[in-house]
Parts: sequence; structure tokens; C-alpha cells
Amino acid sequence: MTVRSFLKLVEIQTKAASVTPFMLGTVYALYAFHEFKVVNFLIMFISLISFDMVTTAINNYMDYKKANKTYGYNYEKHNAIVRDNLSETTVVITIVVLLLVASVSGFALYLRTNLVVLLIGMMSFAVGILYSFGPIPISRMPLGEIFSGFFMGFVIVFLSVFIHVYDKNIAYVTYSDGILNIWFNVLVVLKIFFMSLPAVMGIANIMLANNICDIEDDLENRRYTLPIYIGKEKALKLFKALYYISYIDIVALVILKVLPLLGLIVLLTFAPVNKNMRKFYKVQTKKDTFPLSVKNFLVMNIAEIIALGLGLIL
Repeated sequence: MTVRSFLKLVEIQTKAASVTPFMLGTVYALYAFHEFKVVNFLIMFISLISFDMVTTAINNYMDYKKANKTYGYNYEKHNAIVRDNLSETTVVITIVVLLLVASVSGFALYLRTNLVVLLIGMMSFAVGILYSFGPIPISRMPLGEIFSGFFMGFVIVFLSVFIHVYDKNIAYVTYSDGILNIWFNVLVVLKIFFMSLPAVMGIANIMLANNICDIEDDLENRRYTLPIYIGKEKALKLFKALYYISYIDIVALVILKVLPLLGLIVLLTFAPVNKNMRKFYKVQTKKDTFPLSVKNFLVMNIAEIIALGLGLIL
């Protein structure tokens, strides 16, 4: 397998969807707790990127195995296995190696923190694998937006905060004499959740936009996604509503002083985001308008990262 084929198999250009929440959580840990543990940061980055590549490679592999429609823009141009004529054995070995790297680095991170990281990591790995693998993958049900938004938008942010402040009594898990105790600071976790909401909504909308563009192909390939269940018009309205919720959330967080006053600079992104929404409303194609959902996600969340960074400095 060439480097070009590998990068296409794991769709390296999509890794911003996991790196951005990771950076958001890291900057928030610095802003809210003034903590940064560089080794933990590097270990989590390796585990996160490796596992993100695993899930993408599995998704492409399962699409290749289960596709009923073997032609069209999404299949023959975007699936590296088809485009570069990769052997199944090579793809499977690549997935296994990446999974080992992600698992070993994730376990190392647990050893440096506590049981919370191990449990959340195991749950995240399970969801990531089941997203594309198994008798009824999550991606073939109307739950993809919920799972991807929650785990990539919130769980990554939470863990990227927690690895720096695991010793601050934010959350812990103990097991003794057959009793499992789970404790967490509700207020702190809620702050992290609502701070991460633009990431949650943005990633959910990337998945939603992808599924809207693929309605016809998904029907042929028996992928019954959310837009197929609720219809394209309602899916487009939901697409718009999730962005509006994100902006309302930012204003509320500034008022409640969870974010600095500079958090309002995120509102400056409304004009380009709204412009992209209008374009997507007119035409929904993978080639022309789907990338707009990725741009919106990056614009909004990078603005929030910048706001937190400036708030930390000032």
C-alpha cells in the first residue's frame, strides 16, 4: 500500500473532526483550570488519531464489502479500496495495526490518570467499531448523528480536559468488594458539555449533511439513515436548527461566565455559516456542498478555541 492509498483509506483530511474537539478541550483545561500535562496530551493525541483512522478504514472496508451499488461519485472515487485496487488482507492488517497503536497508547494514558479514562475509552472504542461493523452498524441506522455528535463532540472534549485535571475531583470511579462507585462533579461536567455543544452540533451536522447527500445511494445500499426516516425537508430544517442552537449556547455561556466575554467573537462566524447553510439548502451533493458542513464546523469551533485562548492570555 502506498502512502497516498493509506491516506485515502483513512481519509486523513477528515481528522480535523476529532483534532478540533481535542484542541478545544485542551484550551479549556488551560483556561478554566490552568493545567496542562504535555505527556498526557501527546499520548491522547496518538491514541485519538490512530483510532479515528481505524473507524474510517473500517467504514470504507464495510462499505466496500456491503455495497450493492458499485458505481457513482461516492463509491468509485472516494473508496480507496476500489480506487487503488487494495487487497482485503492489506486493509485488514492496516486496521489491526492502527487499533493496536490506539489501544496501547490509550492504556498508557489510563496508567497515567485513573479508571475514568479507561472506562470512557473502552466505551468510545466500542461505539467507534460498532459504528461501521457488526450485523446492524450504527451508521446504517438513524442514530449516526447522535452517536457521532456526542462521542466526537463531547466525549473527546471531556477526555481532553480530564487528562489534565484527573486529580481535581471532577470525576472518579472506584471498585471494591464487588461494588462499583461512579462519582462526578455535575456542575463542572455540565459546563464542559455546554462549552462543547458547538462541536457536538457541528459534527452531528457533518454526519447529517453526508446522509442527506447520500439518500439515494443509501436506499440502494440498505443504509436507513436519519434523513431517510424523517425526509429530506425535515432533515434540512434540523441541519439549520443545530447551528442556531450552537449560537444561542455561546451567548448563554458568556452570560453565565463559563466563557470569557471574548466568546462573543464566535457570533462573527454567523454570516459565513449562514451563507453556507443557504448554499446547502439549494443543492445537496457530496462533491459541491457537503464540504460546507465541514467548513462551518471548523469556523465555529476554531473561533471558540481562539476566544478561550485570548481569554486565557488577557
